[in-house]
Amino acid sequence: MDTQRLPAPEYRARPLTPGIVHFGVGGFHRSHEAMYVHRLLQRGHGDEWAIVGVGTRPEDARMSRVLGEQDFLYVVDTRHQDGSSAAEVVGSIISHKMAADAPEEVLALLADPQIRIVSLTITEGGYHVDRASGRFVPDEDLRRELDSRGPVTSVFGMLTEGIARRRAAGVPPFTVVSCDNIQDNGDVARAAAVGYAGMRSPELAAWIRDHVEFPSSMVDRITPVTTDEDVARVHHTYGLRDAWPVVAEPYTQWVLEDRFPAGRPRWEEVGVQMVTDVAPYEKLKLRVLNGAHQALAYGGMLLGHTTVEEAVTDPDLRRWVGAYLNSEVVPTLDLVQGVDVAEYVESVLTRFGNPAVGDTLERLATCATDRLALSVLPVALERHDAGLQADRAMGICAMWWAAAVRAATRDGTPVRDPLTIDLVERDTAPETFLEALPAVRARPRLAASYLDACRVLLHDGIHTALQERPRSHPD
Repeated sequence: MDTQRLPAPEYRARPLTPGIVHFGVGGFHRSHEAMYVHRLLQRGHGDEWAIVGVGTRPEDARMSRVLGEQDFLYVVDTRHQDGSSAAEVVGSIISHKMAADAPEEVLALLADPQIRIVSLTITEGGYHVDRASGRFVPDEDLRRELDSRGPVTSVFGMLTEGIARRRAAGVPPFTVVSCDNIQDNGDVARAAAVGYAGMRSPELAAWIRDHVEFPSSMVDRITPVTTDEDVARVHHTYGLRDAWPVVAEPYTQWVLEDRFPAGRPRWEEVGVQMVTDVAPYEKLKLRVLNGAHQALAYGGMLLGHTTVEEAVTDPDLRRWVGAYLNSEVVPTLDLVQGVDVAEYVESVLTRFGNPAVGDTLERLATCATDRLALSVLPVALERHDAGLQADRAMGICAMWWAAAVRAATRDGTPVRDPLTIDLVERDTAPETFLEALPAVRARPRLAASYLDACRVLLHDGIHTALQERPRSHPD
């Protein structure tokens, strides 16, 4: 393969200033928000919207070190289904700081008037907001931070302290943008920030509630975990030594509520959909794409597959997932202007079949209980409460149980989720797993459907389960 030369972005020769602080720089942020800012900078404007990354977890230290050693430049390698690829060097991130190493530097940055947006990719569990009540529920680490007089280093500790310092200095607040796969992610981010602030100062919490904007967003771009093979390929193909390149599919979408009183980049010029209400878009994506991901993850594991492409091209599993999407998910969706839902469903399954991306089922099963709660359970609960069956949604939950048990008792792909691991270590009975599905346990008809699906998997196996037609459970 011929080595190609990738030039560094020309805009790095200009004096860029940071306007965005991003918590949680990983592969997805670098292939998504940072890529949109990169495209804007390539057009010759937006120089005041460069990004400073902040890490709050020990595992973020490697990203900070790698980016620093590479002058904060990295490669995005876009893989197409026909085997071709296109890569470019991205330079929209101009610095990265670890909160634990330099808390005052991060807080000074958050208090700086030139920072007008703080964005987040901290995973579903990073908000510490109870899904049922909408309340902020701090874990043990956050409680220790809240009880101590020492420096804050958590995401919402730093975020609320940064807002407090701006308020004291008469500086308008920044806008907080969640880029995580959570329905109503702006409201969830607000609940976390207000909840954290309320445990230190109820008056500050009320001020944040009244004065800080938390627009919701819908994000979409499949970005698998970078492998050693990806690092070698970038070096071999493009002659660049990037210790942590990003691999991504060609498709990308960002739908963002246009509520930025402190200003924002001209993102609409580079393909971002600026809207007044993101809810229909996020429901479509969460229930179709993320729901299909969960079905493929656990069904694929039980069939012995390891990649998403293997799972979605398995004819029995593909047929079952398609039936789930069309019969149970689509009727729960709202109308989305300009979107043909049937075409969207088919396009999602087609995207999953991209062999060049190499996405893994193990990645999809990370944070399993959070992801099921966000993408599959809302479909089941909505259908149940409308008097409709949700047997395939419960079948996905049963596959999760069976995949977790198989991984624990035999040679299976691990389900890397703390709650799942705790459940399977205590008891492998399907009834035990209902502890993680309290809304299902509270609805006898749904619980019966889940347990029926578990029994089929246990006694007859995944192949029979995929052939089973959903059964009605009378009230």
